Amino acid sequence: EIMLQQTRVEAVKGYYSRFLAALPDIRSLAECDDEVLHKLWEGLGYYSRVRNLKKCAQVIVNQYGGVFPREYAQVLSLPGIGPYTAGAICSIAFNQPTPAVDGNVLRVISRLRNDPAPIDLPETKQNVTEFLAGIYPPQAGDFTQALMELGATVCGPNRKPDCEGCPCKTFCLAFLEGDPQSLPVKSPKKGRRSENLTVFILSCDGRFALEKRPDRGLLAGLWQFPNLPGDLDTGEALTVLRAKGLHPRELFRESRKTHIFTHIQWNMKGIYLEVEAPTGGFQWMTPEEINTQAALPTAFRQFWER
Repeated sequence: EIMLQQTRVEAVKGYYSRFLAALPDIRSLAECDDEVLHKLWEGLGYYSRVRNLKKCAQVIVNQYGGVFPREYAQVLSLPGIGPYTAGAICSIAFNQPTPAVDGNVLRVISRLRNDPAPIDLPETKQNVTEFLAGIYPPQAGDFTQALMELGATVCGPNRKPDCEGCPCKTFCLAFLEGDPQSLPVKSPKKGRRSENLTVFILSCDGRFALEKRPDRGLLAGLWQFPNLPGDLDTGEALTVLRAKGLHPRELFRESRKTHIFTHIQWNMKGIYLEVEAPTGGFQWMTPEEINTQAALPTAFRQFWER
């Protein structure tokens, strides 16, 4: 469930298998080194999920004797677990009538009730949660998964719903009374802000410069290529490097990439340079070390071609 937050099933499958092979139980996750953990998660994004996953495992080991709690309130109190994930775990794993309300479920209920309330508002989500809690059948886990699948397939997003093939068409008010494709309604989106970044891919004698990001904030604690805000031209970039005590030997090329986060778009200019000595306060790694040990987020890995 944690891996599937904001991530498609197809993207998760391989990670899930590798993760369980490396960390087969709660105790091994609780004791896992952060570098190993980040490397296992590399490419999935939203890295706060895996940091909270480790904290969650530590709480389960220390407070619950290594046994996952079954009560909804206890599950909800675990690090990184919100109402949706707690509801999914308790209903699917423990067959409890605890709604798991995500975008798919909100869309289904919005159409079933022909409800124009914006589904991104907290009060709408709360209303749907209370509505579902009142109609849960004894097969709670099956019901939760059926709602998820209905929303992901038949009553899907960004396309015309397959109303004729829907098992709910006889009591779906949007189908019977209105226009299902016009639902659900969402509040107007806020614009995504754009940031420029100049990224330095520095090499020296077969090693490449990396540095750790701060422990808090975006991509916290992960590795990155050295970078600076702004779209620096080549002359400005070389001046900055010399000020850091780095002496460029050869400029190989420049490359432009874009990376989109939920609320930010990075417009990235990569400058590939060889320098005379591995200085500058960076960690200089071989390609093998980068590939096997350094958790390099996708935003920066797209500049890495080895």
